[in-house]
This record gives sequence, C-alpha cells and structure tokens, in this order.
Amino acid sequence: MQPWCVPANPEGAPLDQREQITSHRVRAKRGERLYRMGDPFRSLYAIRSGSFKTQQVMRQGKEKVTGFFLTGELMGVDAIGTETHNDDAVALEDSTVCVFPFTKFEDFTRRYPDLQRHLHKVISSEILRSPSAHLHAKPSAEERIAAFLLWISQRHSACGYSGTSFVLRMKRSDIGDYLGITAETVTRVLTRLARQGLVAIRNRHVELKNIEELKRLASA
Repeated sequence: MQPWCVPANPEGAPLDQREQITSHRVRAKRGERLYRMGDPFRSLYAIRSGSFKTQQVMRQGKEKVTGFFLTGELMGVDAIGTETHNDDAVALEDSTVCVFPFTKFEDFTRRYPDLQRHLHKVISSEILRSPSAHLHAKPSAEERIAAFLLWISQRHSACGYSGTSFVLRMKRSDIGDYLGITAETVTRVLTRLARQGLVAIRNRHVELKNIEELKRLASA
C-alpha cells in the first residue's frame, strides 16, 4: 500500500488531487493507540513508516493480539462494513500514518475509476490477508512459526522490501499470543530453526536462509 503514502502515482490520478484526500499525517509513539475498539469508523490509515499490532480486550480484561500491520499497508479496512473499529491499533515502534477520511476517499475514487478498482482490490486482499485460522489449524508450533515467517516475508515483498531479511518489530509474546503459543515456545522454535540452518536470528532481525524448507515445514 505504499502508493497511498508516497509520491508514486500508479493509479493514474493527478498527484496534487490525490493528495487532497489525505487530511493529515499522524505520528504515534511506540505503545500509543491510533484508534480503539469501539471507536466510530471515519478514516483509513496507510502506514508511511513503522508498524502496528491490533488487539482486542477480552471479557477478563486480557488483551488478545489479532493482527500485525507493516510499513506500506492499509489499516481500518475491516471497519468499513461495521462502521466501528473492531480492535485497538497499537504502535509497535515510533510510526507515521497518512489519514484518509473515508467519505472524502469515496467521493474521490468515484471520479477516478482506476483508483476505485485499486481500492476494491486492496479491501479484498486485506480481508483475505489474515491467516489466523489457517495458522491455528496447524498442529505444531514449528509449523505455525514457519508459516508466520513466510507470511511476514510475503508482505515485506509485496511492499517492495526484502522478503528474506527483515526485522520482527513485534515482541515474542505478541507473536505467541497471535499464534496461540507461549513466548517461550516462540523463542525455542526460532532457536531450533536457526540451528537447522533455516533462518539466522540476531535479536529481532531475521534472515530466511532456506525458504523451500520453511515452505515444506509450514505445509507439513
């Protein structure tokens, strides 16, 4: 989703007019919330720099991680139908987002059919993007971690970044919560994959050394 937030203009809309739908940019410090669960839906948010996690507060007050969003991706799409945000969006690091008021966005896209078609594709891909159910269906933690790394890799590649060398901005506990395993299990599996030569781990930096083997493991 970089085109929403950078000078590139592949949709064919005049750049000066396309920028009219961006009301402003917002900077979120690490740990700050961009929006909260239950807030009325008014805007879409394109991440210009940084990353976010989404989470829901369960009945017992426990926070459950529901997703991750990276630089270049669009947030808030899931609230278009409900007109209410379904999660809290929390910055994983100091981040900047471009804010697109949705009513203004709709008016603009109607004038530029190519942009409207692009938005529809984005909405479809965002709805289908989350592999939560698929990941939870995998019987072993090793399979879940392998599939998670490949998922993050694909998303980095889709935004024009390296799909084989990247930083996991989220904590091990967030990854574990998302995948339904403990933080200790996440660390243990990553260490095992490193020993097997499938990945190289340096703090939060990950390098995928054997993607084909990771794919085999993820689809086991």
